[in-house]
Amino acid sequence: MKNRLSSRKLQPANGRRGVLSMELVLTLPILFILLLGLFEFTMLFYSRSLIVEATRVGARKASLPGATEQSVQDDVLQVLSPRLQTGIQVGVDLGTHSGDVVVVTVQTPMSSACPDLLWPIGVSLNGRNLYSETRMIRE
Repeated sequence: MKNRLSSRKLQPANGRRGVLSMELVLTLPILFILLLGLFEFTMLFYSRSLIVEATRVGARKASLPGATEQSVQDDVLQVLSPRLQTGIQVGVDLGTHSGDVVVVTVQTPMSSACPDLLWPIGVSLNGRNLYSETRMIRE
């Protein structure tokens, strides 16, 4: 009787052989795509916060008396990292009188903000931009 029980334990279950490896093969690509998407979204979110801060700094400068478009653009570029400065477009609308609204806009391509990691599944950053606009009242 002892021999029969021990021989049963040694025989593998033929119906379940390789199930774990097959589950891994099916779920690992999905997990990898999720991680790439999370990494790309995090980099875009951080770059967006830098661009918003740059427009705020530029609008503060533009609201002061004696500010020029060049000085506002210089302040905007000081906030941004060199990688975000490639392809950047800075728009400055200085008011002429005290109480006028000044507008500073910054636009940069998403492809300069982070690598295009999800293009193999059809989600590309090419042709898309990060954009921010800040309005303040001129002093």
